[in-house]
Amino acid sequence: MLSRVIRQAALTMPNEQLTLDFEPGLVERYGSLRECIATGVYRRGLGNVALDLDKAPGNLSVELSGDASRHFSVDSLERYLEKSKDFTAVYYLVEKFLSDKKVKNDAAMSDVVDRFAELKRALNAAGIV
Repeated sequence: MLSRVIRQAALTMPNEQLTLDFEPGLVERYGSLRECIATGVYRRGLGNVALDLDKAPGNLSVELSGDASRHFSVDSLERYLEKSKDFTAVYYLVEKFLSDKKVKNDAAMSDVVDRFAELKRALNAAGIV
């Protein structure tokens, strides 16, 4: 009986291809927005980006290190985005705070687990399992 129910459910599901992405997302790759930005800065060259931001390379390095005495400002981030055209930091923020796909997926999986538990109880009550 249970296999027939599962088969029936499988037949009514839409035909969609399952895509598996094994590359970690930005939130998994970077521990913070600062780390995400620092990676982009060092990839482009600290000296080059410092020139674009009108900062000394040493000061920029300290700002990106997380030192409590100096912080990488929002204005610096905006200028970095304009000059470098590297929008990874924006994508990081979107993934971290607006990732509806993950939230919906987690909620759907939780719902599936709950429904299977209900189904198992109903099948036990009916004496099928």
